[in-house]
Amino acid sequence: MEKQEDLSYDRDQFPSSTTQTTPQRRRVFPRLVGLLGVISCLWLTLHWLPVAYPTFRISSCHQHTRPAHDELSSNGGKAATNQASTESERVPLEAHIMSKCPDARDCIRELVVPTMEKVSAKVDFKLSFIATVSNKSSDVVCMHGPGECIGDMLMLCAANLPFKPDDGSAENQTPTVRYLGFATCLISSYQDIPDRTLVEQCALEHGIDFDALNECVSQQDDDPNKPTQDGPLSGVRLLRKSARHSAELGVKTSCTVRLDENVWCVRDGGIWKDCAKQGEGSKVDVLVDEIEKLWGQRN
Repeated sequence: MEKQEDLSYDRDQFPSSTTQTTPQRRRVFPRLVGLLGVISCLWLTLHWLPVAYPTFRISSCHQHTRPAHDELSSNGGKAATNQASTESERVPLEAHIMSKCPDARDCIRELVVPTMEKVSAKVDFKLSFIATVSNKSSDVVCMHGPGECIGDMLMLCAANLPFKPDDGSAENQTPTVRYLGFATCLISSYQDIPDRTLVEQCALEHGIDFDALNECVSQQDDDPNKPTQDGPLSGVRLLRKSARHSAELGVKTSCTVRLDENVWCVRDGGIWKDCAKQGEGSKVDVLVDEIEKLWGQRN
């Protein structure tokens, strides 16, 4: 298996698109052995949440699982959510991924991060996840197994943890620079997700509270009918909401990049596909120019 790359950089800076190799020294995290139930681990270890084992192929990042009779079906990509801030008129940019997918790793490092390095102030960025959820139970099925569900939840929890700015103002969610850096750190070693050592290292590098992260991922308050904002922050409820969002948009391939509510480019099988601007959309400068144009039209 090829060596992964190390993202050793300032935790308040976006990760550089040029990285170095990381030695494979991490311990392999114990595999999830429970099916359709909640398995608790020892104190100060990552707790694994109830997920259903899917049928999957590690080499593919399409959502192949057939939906059950009670599972969500997509609406052909017609639904859309206005993510732009009404106050700042930022341009919506969204990446739909699976945390243990090599295409997602390449997409984030080659296109998303370099773009955000240049125009982050003009972008309303969001990471969304592709999984299958049930309307009648707390089951979540991830293409690359239960470990991927945990990786998805780790990234979502990191993005939604409360954050208190240094100026003492009211608490807000984690700044994009921190949670995208954390997500990039994890996905650069996607084979090792959810190894505790990897998670702790990435959390430390990007100023993410590991204990709060662990509490969110371990949260057992996972009523599928309970609004995400009610009660303690729950990774499984965040993942369910995110997966439903991707399904409503008809997004099934990791990685799918959407700009201003439209598919901009897809990374699939190690190549870029269906990219805007006559296939040039996978180039950072082309995406940056389009964001600048959209920003100028709104501001």
